[in-house]
Amino acid sequence: MISSLIVNLVGHLRCFVAVAEELHFGRAAERLGMAQPPLSQRVQRLERELGVRLFDRSSRKVALTAPGRLLLDEARDILTRVDRIYSVAERARLGEVGTVRAGLPSDLGGPIVAALIAAFRARRPDLRLDLRETGTAEQVRGLAEGALDAGIVRHPCDSRGLELGPMLGRPLGVLVPAASELAASPEVHLADLGGRDLVVPPREEAPGAHDDLLASCRRHGYAPDAVHEARHPQFALGLVLAGTAVALVPRVDDTTGVAWRPLVGEPLAWRTSCIWRRAGDPEHLRAITDFVAVATAVLRREAGMTPLDAAPARRVVPRPSSGFLA
Repeated sequence: MISSLIVNLVGHLRCFVAVAEELHFGRAAERLGMAQPPLSQRVQRLERELGVRLFDRSSRKVALTAPGRLLLDEARDILTRVDRIYSVAERARLGEVGTVRAGLPSDLGGPIVAALIAAFRARRPDLRLDLRETGTAEQVRGLAEGALDAGIVRHPCDSRGLELGPMLGRPLGVLVPAASELAASPEVHLADLGGRDLVVPPREEAPGAHDDLLASCRRHGYAPDAVHEARHPQFALGLVLAGTAVALVPRVDDTTGVAWRPLVGEPLAWRTSCIWRRAGDPEHLRAITDFVAVATAVLRREAGMTPLDAAPARRVVPRPSSGFLA
């Protein structure tokens, strides 16, 4: 009995709001997809239940009464809350309640991913974090289509219609064969890499960042004879160990057969930020912004990334990751 009264009240309020916004029963009925007589009857029943007159009606116009004007904002608020309930119920039916779906670049590095999961779990133990290994281009598509809630992308990328977190920079150095003359220097000029092939992540993962990197290399005097795309760190490592190629990567520890050296002047850097879509109910959006805050903090702390709009207070020495392309 109570549930039917609530359903009737919600229906009455929808009719009231439609008439109040259109100030015309015919247009309101058309908007609601119903005939005008039932609409008028529902408004009249609402007036009887509330004990007030909501509209002044005449043959020429329909106007809200003072009680009607007072009720309008409350009615809209109730309907918004009802719609939110239906939205949450639909997400529950689809298995999306309590989950943040986020994309991460494949070369982010194992320790960084682990730190991100731990930090998010500590901040929001009530939520499940569904991480998906995917490149920037695929993340942008997933966000636009609603398949993802948030992500970590490399710039430049097409972020139209999406929200961006703080832009962070991560300087790139060069990974060279340990026996090469380049490894004997504490720093390497980018132009000194001439005559050597270059190993980079696949262009399809982050087309803008890939093209920007190659353009920056050319501006600084390095035009590689060939560019090899390596999806897996071990494949890239093999190309460098062969002695004819170098890889431009963030700082890593030297390992058997290879050495990492910074570039003079730090001319190259990955530009990274969190990205998300502003959609869904407020509670889900709050979960997404919590992920963004956690991810940004982890990228700064664990990967040594620094904000690009402010000079770092001190030089950050990042923790090594599990793969040299991290």
